[in-house]
Parts: sequence; C-alpha cells; structure tokens
Amino acid sequence: MEMIKLNIDNRTVEVEKGTTIYHAAKKLDIEIPTLCYMNLGDLKIEHKPGGCRVCVVEVQGRHNLAPACATECTEGMEVQTHSIRVLNARKTVLELILSDHPFDCLICAKSGNCDLQDMAIKMGVRSIPYQGEKSTYKPDFSPAIIRDMDKCIMCRRCETMCNDFQTVGVLSGVNRGFEAVVAPAFERDLDHSECTYCGQCVAVCPTAALTEVDHTTQLIRDLADPKKKVVVQTAPAVRAALGEAFGMEPGTLVTGKMVAALRRLGFDYVFDTDFAADLTIMEEGTELLDRLTRFLGGDKEVKLPMLTSCCPGWVNFFEYHFPDMRDIPSTARSPQQMFGAIAKTYFADKIETKREEMVVVSVMPCVAKKYECTREEFKVDGNPDVDYSISTRELAMLIKRSNMDFKSLPEEDFDKPMGESTGAAVIFGTTGGVIEAAVRSAYEIHTGNTLKKIDFEQLRGIEGIRSASVDFDGVEIKIGMVWDMHASCSTTSKPARVSTTPLRLWLVRVVALVVADNRCTTAIPRLLRHARRPFTKRIKISRSVNRTKTHTSSSFMRSSLENR
Repeated sequence: MEMIKLNIDNRTVEVEKGTTIYHAAKKLDIEIPTLCYMNLGDLKIEHKPGGCRVCVVEVQGRHNLAPACATECTEGMEVQTHSIRVLNARKTVLELILSDHPFDCLICAKSGNCDLQDMAIKMGVRSIPYQGEKSTYKPDFSPAIIRDMDKCIMCRRCETMCNDFQTVGVLSGVNRGFEAVVAPAFERDLDHSECTYCGQCVAVCPTAALTEVDHTTQLIRDLADPKKKVVVQTAPAVRAALGEAFGMEPGTLVTGKMVAALRRLGFDYVFDTDFAADLTIMEEGTELLDRLTRFLGGDKEVKLPMLTSCCPGWVNFFEYHFPDMRDIPSTARSPQQMFGAIAKTYFADKIETKREEMVVVSVMPCVAKKYECTREEFKVDGNPDVDYSISTRELAMLIKRSNMDFKSLPEEDFDKPMGESTGAAVIFGTTGGVIEAAVRSAYEIHTGNTLKKIDFEQLRGIEGIRSASVDFDGVEIKIGMVWDMHASCSTTSKPARVSTTPLRLWLVRVVALVVADNRCTTAIPRLLRHARRPFTKRIKISRSVNRTKTHTSSSFMRSSLENR
C-alpha cells in the first residue's frame, strides 16, 4: 500500500495513494463544504461527480481551482482550502445556484433540513446579485413522491441511487444546458414510469426537489372531525426508530411511549400491525401447503418456488421486470393491507361504524407504503382499505408539533384485540423472520407436530442468498432468503422457471427493497448491493400481484374480540 505526503493549510498529512483532497482534509478535521458529493460508507457507495464546484480548493501550480471531492492527492501537493480566492469562488458558485432556485423557503417541505439552505447560511449569502431567466419544470405528483424540479441543483445523487444502487433505472439526466434536468425517460411523470417508489432518491436529495407526499395535514383534519373514527396501525420498525428523533440512541424500543403519544394525538384506536403479520403468516403458510400438495399430487401446472415479499416496492419491481412470472409470488396481501381490510369490515361492524366513516392510518418506515394504499385492488367502491400512510418522520414531526415531552410519556399498551400478536409476528421485523414463521406454521398444520428447532439461523443476515431445509413428513422442503437485488434477480430468473426438473428451492423470501424513511434524522437504512438490471426492455403491465382477499376465521376473530 503506497503512501504519499502532502500539505493542506500548511499542515502535513500522510494518506494512501488515490485518496482525494476531500478525504485527506477530513483526516486533519478540515471541513470542505459539498453539495453534490455523497458517501454512504456502510453501503460502500460514493458519489463524486464534482459538478456543483462548491468544494473547490486552491492547489499550488494549478491555474484553476480543483474540486476536492474528485481530485486525487499527489506527493508533495500544496493545498489551500480556505484562501480568499477559494472563499470568493465558492460564494459566487452558490449565488449562481440560488439565482436559478425558488425563493419559497418559508413554506418549503425541506425548510430547516435543506443542505442548500444550510450552505447559504454558512457562507453568509444575503442577496442574489445575478438576476435573469429561471429554469421551470412541470411539477410531478405521484402517490408517494413529489418531484419539484425547479428546486433541483443537478447534484445527481438520485440518479446514482436509482441506477447504480437500486438498479431500477428510472432517473437519468435529460436535455442539455439550461434545460438539463434529472427525470424519467421522455420526462414522464413517476406514476407513468417504472418507478418502484423505493424512496432512495428522496433520502439523498439535498433540497426539496424530491420529497415524500405529506399526509400530516389530512391526518390533523381527520382527527379533528368528530364524525370520523380514526384508527392507526404501527409497523414493528417504527418503534425501534422513533426514539432517535427525540435524542435517544438509534434502535431504542419506544413501543409504550409511542402508543401513549398516538392516543394523545387523538386516535380513537391504536393497534399493532403485528396482529396482521400473524394473519400474513397463516395465509402464506396455507398457500405454500396448497401449492406443495398439488405439486406432489402430480399437478405440473403449480408454480414453484413460491416467492413472498411484503414490500410494495419489490412487488412493483417484479411486475415491471418479470411480467411473465406474475403467478410466482404469493397472493397474500401485506400486513398493512390485511389490517386495513379487517379494520374496515370486521372491526367496523363490531364498533357499529360505517366503512365510509372510518379512517385507517398506518405508520410505516416506508415511502412505498404510501403508494400501496392507493392501489385499486385494495379499494371497495373507491374507498381504500388503508386511507393513507405516514412515515416515521411524519409521526415524529406531529408529536413535536403537539408539544409533547416524548421521553416523559408513560408506557401504554395497544388496544385489543388487534393489538395482540405472537412471537412469530415479532420476528417479522428482522431479515428472514417472515419465512421462519411461515414455515413453522405450514409444518405444524401439515404434520400436526411441533418443530424441535424453530430457529432458522441460516436465513438470518443480509448477505446474498441463504438457504435451509426442513423435513415435511419425508419431503425435504428447501427454503431460501434473498436479500440483495442481484441475488433476487438470479433466483427469480432461474429456479422459478423450472417445473419439470428438480427444484433448487420450494419457497423464497425476498427482501430486496427497503425504503428510506425508517430513520428519523440522519441515518439511511441498509439497502441493496450493486446489481445488473435484469432486462433492458421495460413493459408496462396491469398490476395483479397481491390481489387475493384476506380470509380470516370468523370464529377466531369473534373469540378474540369477546376476550378483550
């Protein structure tokens, strides 16, 4: 490993050959401002186009200023990061960027959390000396993401996440010069593109060019309406992320305080999505048994392996990229949608409320869940099973807006019966947990015996494809866990197509997309590894995955409610 020495602001530093000036300066605790640069260390993703030119530095012997994020260090290099020439250039560049930017900071969705706004404050920008024409684009309102390209600074972080990381391939730079912008092909709206609503573009956008659809205003109106019964369900991941917004350590469980906060916000009933996770487990386990029974009985038309995923982003991705295999995934709804269906039918009857007068809200770590609520197959006469979903971040903002001292709230329990769940539902929130629970249920229903070893530790973790097997009364059932997109595409394109040759896997759990709004403040969740795009041709199809209705035992529901 070759090492080199250089001087930065008259201080000597030794770094590996190939290190950029930006990273060398960080080693000396010298801060160089950036806008387009992005480094997600845990995910091994570095975006350094050097396009914004806010990070320029002065290098001795070089006539022009050098972008620190994209310029490699050389032996004996002399660098000045904050000379008068550098400060003047940075402020000029920032003023030029702001001259083509809207001045609506007071009502902007990212106000107070905007990298461009922070940069303007740090550099002391108090006026815009450059006046003239501004680039203007049509706003794009999709079910989950709002694109306001008037606020785009062409950092192209979203493009890196969409193409190189998520391998969806929707966003790219289009047009040239003053009209250049990042957009889907032919500048289509997101809801007319192959966007999966994974939310990674929103997570990395430094301005309000890309934001999640905000449902807090609608929620406040619904909570204030005495004619409406407002029911909320919360995902398992939320209780482990919400505390971070209130100064707690990331990962701190705040279940009881979260329930207390939701009640004080005015929700009539506070339920746990884990209840619906148990329903999902039973549905998927039963469906697996049905497919296996028919296959072993000689039915060669049965589609195996069965793929399962509760992520609407992955379902969307699958529908676009594998339209010939739409009958492979499980037909079970996600827990969010199962809960909505139960709440607006069974529970609405029990509390004598009309479906139209009930509002079901979900709190999810997931931008794609906003999109899932709007799918037509999850509506009855136009009325959605889940009216809308708010993110962890939106809930945190509502709690702060209500002036609650979150840390001092008492510990409270979910309402009954839809706040109860089993241990199988609890492990739903961990990678590999759903498939463990589904296989346990299928095994015990089929054999009448209890598994001696219920933990499938081989399926846990976030590395590629993992597998395990269980003996179903003489039939070896192979199960697999797919975590990254490359593995997901490989598993989908090979064994799922096989019907007459021996199957490598009977059941595959796909956790290929995790959307970005679980963490409330700074951290971006672990997502996917790099993957090649499965197809270059995209086909717009009628969405059909996850359309089956929820079948729930009425006797179970009746006894659960009566025993509340």
